[in-house]
Amino acid sequence: MGLFDNLMGISSDADPQKVVEQLASARVLLEGERVIHAFQLYRDLAVFTDWRIISIDVQGMTGKKRSYQSIPYFSISRFSVETAGSLDRDAEIDIYLSSATTPTLALEVRSDDAVIKIQQLLAQRLRGS
Repeated sequence: MGLFDNLMGISSDADPQKVVEQLASARVLLEGERVIHAFQLYRDLAVFTDWRIISIDVQGMTGKKRSYQSIPYFSISRFSVETAGSLDRDAEIDIYLSSATTPTLALEVRSDDAVIKIQQLLAQRLRGS
């Protein structure tokens, strides 16, 4: 992925080993929790584990400040996907909790492959909830 891709916010698969190391050093992963897949969006990450989604919002100039949002799969009631168009290159995946009318987490994605993978991961994880 080049610098231009990063500036445009193009999402890609994140290196699983680096993600596990980052989450372990921040003490975010639970004992026995396994990372299934992770997606990089410029500096931010969306991590799918076997128990939950962890959204990491990297903030500030240095990127040392981070906001972690943890969403257990059992609390997700539904999700929606809005595909990209000709002029709007972003696809958006909205994740809703319980009876919420607004999404708790909105992932903006520019890679068709990432949209498909995220949608499949959510569908697989929610079918047993």
